[in-house]
Amino acid sequence: MRPPLDSLAWSRRMAVGAMMAMCVALPGPAFSAESAREGPVAELFKAVEAGDLDAVKQLIAAKVSLEERNEQGETALLVAVQKDEDVIATALIAAGASINAQATNKDTPWLLAGASGQTEVVRAMIPAGPDLSIVNRFGGTALIPACERGHVETIEALLTTKIDPNHVNKLGWTCLLEIVILGNGGPRHQKAAELVLAAGADPNLADGHGVTPLLHARANGQTEVEKIIAAAGGK
Repeated sequence: MRPPLDSLAWSRRMAVGAMMAMCVALPGPAFSAESAREGPVAELFKAVEAGDLDAVKQLIAAKVSLEERNEQGETALLVAVQKDEDVIATALIAAGASINAQATNKDTPWLLAGASGQTEVVRAMIPAGPDLSIVNRFGGTALIPACERGHVETIEALLTTKIDPNHVNKLGWTCLLEIVILGNGGPRHQKAAELVLAAGADPNLADGHGVTPLLHARANGQTEVEKIIAAAGGK
């Protein structure tokens, strides 16, 4: 039996609380240049942190290792993605830096670029072969947080891969559920819903409490998103 609509807010608060607890429990992605190794590797991390593209290119040309980690388990590429340094990230990708190297907090360059809506970086990563089996600390793919945040262009890029639109994270949510539970129902979330449904997202795949995306959209007053899901067969 489906829970009554007036219970959905409680369900949502409990799940969001669990999400916040996971954020607090795991170490953050803060970068410390001092924690990296000395020599050329340390210089690479410093150059990335400073946004110094010329220095990064010089170090790449000098064949500095791109896979060394700092104390948070982050590579130079992951730091570049964290700092939204798209051009530096693209240069590191072109030089062969791993897009799948996972830090202590479970971030990878691929997962974080998708989550933060760095579309050009995501596009540059696709030919390098993202490992779609690697998940973030919430058990989610890059597509789920991209949908939550309404990163339409990034969603379009992610969906050119074999990423699973019906993947369920640790909260029991798919990308479509994140759109209606954490989104605002505006134009970007409407487009996100259209894109994932067209890519094969199941409109009736419910959360862990049996609440479907359509019922969440209705409860949250997301009328247009509700219409989109209903048109795709949602109930």
